[in-house]
Amino acid sequence: MPRTYDRQCPHCSRRATWPDTPTYPFCSERCRLIDLGAWASEGYRIPGEPVPEEVEGFGYLDSEADVEADWDERG
Repeated sequence: MPRTYDRQCPHCSRRATWPDTPTYPFCSERCRLIDLGAWASEGYRIPGEPVPEEVEGFGYLDSEADVEADWDERG
C-alpha cells in the first residue's frame, strides 16, 4: 500500500496530497510560482547583522601578487 502525505499549501492553506498533487507541497503551479518569486525577490529574509562584502577567506583577490604571497607563506 503506497504512502500518501497530506498538508496545507504554504501559500493559500488549501489541502495538497502527495502523490496526487504534482506540485506538492503546493496545491497548484500558481502557488508554487508565487513562492519562487518571493525567494527570487528576497521576500524571505532571516533577521541579523549584515555581512561585510569581503569576509576573510571568501573575498576576491585583487591581483596575482596576492596569490603568490599566499603561496609563499605556506612554505
